Amino acid sequence: MSHLNLSADEVLTTTRAVRKRLDLDRPLDMALVREALEIALQGPSGSNSQGWHFVLVTDPAKRAAIATLYRRAFDDYAAGPNQPTEQHKDDPAMAPTQARVLDSARYLADNLHRVPALLIPCCGGRPDQPGAPLALQAALYGSILPAVWSFMLAARERGIGTCWTTLHLVHEKEVGEILGIPADVAQVALVPVAHTQGTDFRAAPRKPLDGVLHLDAW
Repeated sequence: MSHLNLSADEVLTTTRAVRKRLDLDRPLDMALVREALEIALQGPSGSNSQGWHFVLVTDPAKRAAIATLYRRAFDDYAAGPNQPTEQHKDDPAMAPTQARVLDSARYLADNLHRVPALLIPCCGGRPDQPGAPLALQAALYGSILPAVWSFMLAARERGIGTCWTTLHLVHEKEVGEILGIPADVAQVALVPVAHTQGTDFRAAPRKPLDGVLHLDAW
């Protein structure tokens, strides 16, 4: 089945960061990926600039080279203070969930070369240019993030799993050289793309709204 016929609310609440349930042995239906990318192009962008680009990597040698850099970045991340189990170490209730997240992230790092396609969304301009004001950075990311999220939602509707990752950006220059991405074009993420093992994803546990909602003042 190419479409799951989910409601909009179901798509929005069950589009998960898929890692262990990516089907690494099933050929990816590229026609469905293209459909999802066409939908992504309907996303909003600042001043309707539409300055996005999407690099879809299916070549095995290039995927393997990128995966090697990704694993190197992940090893550094896992050994540092910002990995999931450290971020919530003062909240014992979160410990099991965060341990699963780290284990899932490790699985993806170890198997990234096997994922049939890697999508690297890019945008013109550099958010990291010296002295770049916050407004400029926000506008740049705000002009690519909605499109990528639309792609991920459309992929979910088509039985395709995705996961937003950014660790490869530690080695953005090297990845850019592998793929011929111009230096003045910013890579913003790396999204693994594969059919999923089953489609029965559910809403995830989240902290209560009242703990993060501020009405009229902080």
